[in-house]
Amino acid sequence: MSAANTVNFQYWNKKMETLPRAELEAWQLDKLREAVGFALRTPFYRERLAAAGITDAGGIKTLADLKRIPFTAKNDLRDGFPYGFLSIPRDEVIRLHASSGTTGTPTTIYFSREDIARWTSFVARCIYGTGCTQRDVFQNMITYGLFTGGLGFHAGGEEVGMLVIPSGAGNTSRQFRLMQDFSVTVVHATPSFLLHLEAKMREEGVRREDLSLKRAFAGAEPYSEDTRRRIEGLLNIDVYNSYGLSEMNGPGVAFECQCKNGLHIWEDGYIAEIVNPDTLENVPDGETGELVLTCLCREATPILRYRTRDLSAFYTEPCPCGRTHRRLHRIKGRSDDMLIINGVNVFPSQIEEVIMGIKEVGNNYLIVVEKEGALDRLTVKTEVGPDIFMDDSRPLNALKERIRKTLQASVTINPRVELHESGSLPVSEGKAVRVRDMRKKDV
Repeated sequence: MSAANTVNFQYWNKKMETLPRAELEAWQLDKLREAVGFALRTPFYRERLAAAGITDAGGIKTLADLKRIPFTAKNDLRDGFPYGFLSIPRDEVIRLHASSGTTGTPTTIYFSREDIARWTSFVARCIYGTGCTQRDVFQNMITYGLFTGGLGFHAGGEEVGMLVIPSGAGNTSRQFRLMQDFSVTVVHATPSFLLHLEAKMREEGVRREDLSLKRAFAGAEPYSEDTRRRIEGLLNIDVYNSYGLSEMNGPGVAFECQCKNGLHIWEDGYIAEIVNPDTLENVPDGETGELVLTCLCREATPILRYRTRDLSAFYTEPCPCGRTHRRLHRIKGRSDDMLIINGVNVFPSQIEEVIMGIKEVGNNYLIVVEKEGALDRLTVKTEVGPDIFMDDSRPLNALKERIRKTLQASVTINPRVELHESGSLPVSEGKAVRVRDMRKKDV
């Protein structure tokens, strides 16, 4: 569903969202100098920048000087835990958010009052750009707490003036009651939870006509365009792709407008680069690479040239909505999530794209990679739709073979395919766990 040809495009801050390129880059240069000034107050950047010949903000003469700044990685943030990246006095900090990784050491981001206000404004800009107004009722079905998605969208929705319901994740029966009782028009959830909701509607006897839903914001996990179309078709809503990460505040880094043809990255708050993940050199516009971000809108925790590990590309043509900020293609996956199976590079998103394009397949799936002797074995487990009868072997075998052949043509690997009853595979109410690499247990 796309209303791009029929809407009057809305701007939260029209002057900034449509700023001519030269003025936008002049803004970025001023903000980059400010960010470098804050960064030099931290032990980490003071040492890193001095090694690059930058000892004060005046060392940044043009935006091209950005390339003189060394990259920052997640491990740098972990090594600096807890206060190694804090650049303002502790008593000026009003909030922190944190995310943990495989090491168990969290990456911690601090916010001043001004930082929170700026972040909220960016999220409000995202929400308003999809057509939402103060007349909408917004149900935030995402995890609250240290995770940035809950409070980030909550504050942005309030800034727009919507009635915000902080329902949090899980408890589908309560989610449906809230939607019906308060005529909810907009929801925020992971794409996997939106698919889970549709399946639960049938179980609980909730009819689509009983709901007032118009839009959904989907994020926190990668998903394919076919998954978006499936959610839109099942729930009869517009689904907007959201991008953010805790190191860059959280949600509000980039968002789709009503055209739904790429994520506008708010360049008055972030400088985006796309580099080859192996050489770390910038790639030509339109070519896929790793997204690198510099935060221009936060003073408490300045982060420069952060390697997100997310794979994307810049659009080369302008957006019909009139916004001048560059757009990112849908995140393809993460450079560190790529699976190497018998020497072949496979991204989980490639498998999802195939599965979600087959109408007989259900809403949940699992990718399993394990060792069989010296070779890797890829198994794709997927649920079938509720109208498929599991006791009829002939159509099931035909469906299984069609999935196998389509996957083999896409990823050049002959997978094992397992079909499961609708609702039988594990469902996560937070970020979905779609891949189990059993080979790592042998390391």
